[in-house]
Amino acid sequence: MFELHTRLQADTQVLGELPLCCVLLAKDSQYPWLILVPRVANLREIHHLAPAQQQQLMQESCALASLMEQALRPDKINVAALGNLVPQLHLHHVARFTTDRAWPGPIWGAHSSLPYDEASLQQEAASWRLKLAHLAGFTPLVADN
Repeated sequence: MFELHTRLQADTQVLGELPLCCVLLAKDSQYPWLILVPRVANLREIHHLAPAQQQQLMQESCALASLMEQALRPDKINVAALGNLVPQLHLHHVARFTTDRAWPGPIWGAHSSLPYDEASLQQEAASWRLKLAHLAGFTPLVADN
C-alpha cells in the first residue's frame, strides 16, 4: 500500500492527485517548488516503474513543468529525482530565476529553508490548486499538514 514518506509529509503541503502521482507543494517559500510522487508502494527508481507508468510519469512531469513555466515565466525549470535523504521516488520541479538566492547553483544546501507562515502556505496551496485544475485528471485534495 502506498504511503507518503514521513519527511515528505513534514516538508510539503498536499495539493492533489494526478492519475499516477501525488502533487505536493514544498514548504520552502524561497522558491516556487512542486513535487510529484508516484502512488506506487516501495518505489525508489523511475526504471522500477512499469513502462506505461514511466510514460505517465513523464507526461505528468512535463505537464507540471509547462504549467509552472506558463504561470511563472521562470528563467529555468529544474526537474530532479535525487532521493539521497528520502528514498521514496519523488520528482522536484523548481522554478528558478536569475534573481533567486541560490542562482545559478543548486538550491539544496544553498540556504536554510524559509517556511511559509500558515496563512501564506494555505494561500499558496489554494493558488496552485486553481492552476493545477487545468491539468487533465487533477483532483484537488486538502490535507491537514
